[in-house]
Amino acid sequence: MSEHVAAATAQMKILVPGHQSMVALLGQRDSFLKLIEGAFGADILVRGNEITISGPPDEAERVGRIFEELLELLERGHDLTEDSVGQTIAMVTGGVVEPGEEELPRPSEVLGDNLLSSRGKKIAPKTFGQKRYVDAIRHSTMTFAIGPAGTGKTYLAVAVAVRALQERQVSRLILTRPAVEAGERLGFLPGSVYEKIDPYMRPLYDALYEMTGPDTLPRLMERGVVEVAPLAFMRGRAQPTHSMVLTPEGFRPIGELEVGDLVIGSDGGPTPVLGVYPQGTKEVFRFRAQDGATTLCCGEHLWEVSTAADRRRGNPPRVIETRDMIGHLRAAHTHRFELPLLSRPAEFVPHDLPMDPYALGLLLGDGCLTVSTTPSFSTSDTELALALEMALDGVELVQKGRYDYILRNRGGGRGGVIVANPVTATLRELGLAGTHSGTKFIPQPYLANSSEVRLAVLQGLLDTDGGPVTQRGRTCRIQYTTTSPRLRDDVLFVVRSLGGVAYCRTRPALGRRPGWAGGRPVGDRSDAYVLDIRLPSDLAPFRLTRKRGTYDAFGGGGRPMRFIDSIEPIGEQETVCIQVAAADSLYVTDDFLVTHNTLNDAFIILDEAQNTNPEQMKMFLTRMGFGSKAVVNGDATQVDLPSGQLSGLHVVEEILEGIEGISFVHLGGKDVVRHKIVQDIVEAYGRYGQQRLAADD
Repeated sequence: MSEHVAAATAQMKILVPGHQSMVALLGQRDSFLKLIEGAFGADILVRGNEITISGPPDEAERVGRIFEELLELLERGHDLTEDSVGQTIAMVTGGVVEPGEEELPRPSEVLGDNLLSSRGKKIAPKTFGQKRYVDAIRHSTMTFAIGPAGTGKTYLAVAVAVRALQERQVSRLILTRPAVEAGERLGFLPGSVYEKIDPYMRPLYDALYEMTGPDTLPRLMERGVVEVAPLAFMRGRAQPTHSMVLTPEGFRPIGELEVGDLVIGSDGGPTPVLGVYPQGTKEVFRFRAQDGATTLCCGEHLWEVSTAADRRRGNPPRVIETRDMIGHLRAAHTHRFELPLLSRPAEFVPHDLPMDPYALGLLLGDGCLTVSTTPSFSTSDTELALALEMALDGVELVQKGRYDYILRNRGGGRGGVIVANPVTATLRELGLAGTHSGTKFIPQPYLANSSEVRLAVLQGLLDTDGGPVTQRGRTCRIQYTTTSPRLRDDVLFVVRSLGGVAYCRTRPALGRRPGWAGGRPVGDRSDAYVLDIRLPSDLAPFRLTRKRGTYDAFGGGGRPMRFIDSIEPIGEQETVCIQVAAADSLYVTDDFLVTHNTLNDAFIILDEAQNTNPEQMKMFLTRMGFGSKAVVNGDATQVDLPSGQLSGLHVVEEILEGIEGISFVHLGGKDVVRHKIVQDIVEAYGRYGQQRLAADD
């Protein structure tokens, strides 16, 4: 009998290193030791720093593994608690290798995987399932976690996201969940919209407060670095369907765009539209910059902006919603938010032209285009007269007065066949024949053309009716004046399309003191429009030597800047949003305003995803931009959608199965890290559901 017992009993000795505290390993008053003894039938004897384990071989081997794992945790600097000891026991006794896994990770690798340290507390996975979940988030672009409440889906995802934000792997953190009751259904409740939906977002706020701190989180949210919003708010980054978007052929209504169409990005180049999402009727705001540029957008529309503090500290631009900037547009009486401009001129589809663009600019400035007589040109700069003659084929400039020149056809002559003046023919072709100073304009073929063409036209206009304006101690402004409202708008278009800004003011003719010409007063017959222009430093506004010399001598025109001036509600309109393929997700809308509409370099968490319908799920998944990572969490057994409505979480795995970069992790009762009774309840409901399915079959 004794031989049989001896054969069924094994003994294992563990020597605890001298630098390790036995109290840290066994717990105060042996509390950890008692937990281990209560979980196994083996005998554990402790003498000095030696632990002897006696019992059935498999029991002794498990207890030995537990002590080895606890020692490893101590070596890693992990402070043992009853919770971590209990989790180690659970992992050693109940671990199951999942399909595709070669072996389970060691409990010390699970519990020692420090995701985040927050105010003295280390956040780490506590089960094999949670470890699989965390690893999936790290290695996948998009991770779906499906499991019951209490498995740490949201908490761990927020911890990984905050860590990624701290390490600058992402620039934004967006947490969202579908609040089925939020929105118009809460209209009767007092408070702002955000105050109404706060209760639905509270679990996300709580996790963020714990991990970032109550002082840090408000600053991050004010900067737009952290955003917590219902799913319905996140999708609604939209503009009215009639808002214009810049394309390589010119502006088009956003409501007419389709997937695959090309629009202009912030770098001036074309970028394809990846998605078009009708948003229905939404409250719309008029968004106006201080240079007069304006567009319409909804309250959740995104804008990339920077403040003086951001630039001073070298911080990257922040992405912020329209609504969040209302009431905060000034700082110490100055404009607070600076908008990006085109980093390079917008490039349109080039077209052949009937006249050199610089020559056209000169004629629009100082030419007589009535065509009732031979076209003429007036200038006191012989350099411009020579440049015009060289740019016009078959035309010579003949001086008829001190400043006046006739544009004569070289092929014409007295007594021969009458040949049309090529300049006159071209003016008729462009629709400029018969125009005067108050009706001139830049023809469309020159506006919607390459940046070189547009710059050449602008240089011709500035060399004639523009010039540098100097001030002591300041950079040089470029000023242009015209009496034609259409030409004024065309020059604004050209300047903005090149990445510059222009401020326009009107100089009324009525009541203005007359000037002098030829020794007599000459009054103004039309209002004059004065444009103050700033262009990017690599674009030369002048070709005329004297003007270019003055401009360069004063260091150029300085950096063009555009600030947000006002945001005002104007009512409700039908809206749509688009997603573009540009790396920065920026595209160009009305008046060359550069706007943002996708989630780039962001860590996005969709919580309670079981309460999305399939359309909402698709909308969320297709809003991801470049450099982003998404985590989708949900409990497929707790759907709050109206009866008969399918959950997007139920079908997403079947739809996305096999796509590279997407992982699905299923958590169960053993991954519940709340009170032990919660784990028992989850497992009991699981058994009940299986029994019901078996009975139905």
